[in-house]
Amino acid sequence: MGDVTTLLGAVGTGASADAGELFQLLYLELRSLASHQSRRHADSPLHTTTLVHEAYLRFHSSGELQVEDRRHFLAYASHVMRSIIVDHARSKLAEKRGAGSSPVTLNTEIVNSLTASNTEVMQVHDALSELAALDERLAKIVEMKYFGGMTEEEIADVLELSVRTVQRDWEKAKLFLSASLREAD
Repeated sequence: MGDVTTLLGAVGTGASADAGELFQLLYLELRSLASHQSRRHADSPLHTTTLVHEAYLRFHSSGELQVEDRRHFLAYASHVMRSIIVDHARSKLAEKRGAGSSPVTLNTEIVNSLTASNTEVMQVHDALSELAALDERLAKIVEMKYFGGMTEEEIADVLELSVRTVQRDWEKAKLFLSASLREAD
């Protein structure tokens, strides 16, 4: 744990060699996040290893990384993986414009067993952007839970909230997203 915090400080100052070492230390946790995404997005060629390596390239090319500790790094990794998946879905949809595919509604009750289409990923992304404009904290909770696969306890720890607050905010966010996705249909 201390090694990770030390490396995060070094990476924050722009030490690229430390970024590689940081990724080695957290590789299994990053693979776990990426595996969660790969299972959900079955029609995507972004497999676990590809997603982790793409995240590494984005971290490395972004320059300074300003995170405080391991938890914040993993929350940031969830955000980066979300952007990779959204970018991939956006490019696939651009190839298929006019294909007439019907939208898929997000069913948050079975979030861990869903396989999302590119259309659904883009619909969730758009709805999440609307939610972020209204309440940034709700959007962060959805991002960490849906795209990062984090538990409510982990989210509460990262955001320094009670688990009950995270649960209430998750319910509010699901209601908003449900309404927004129905409207998109």
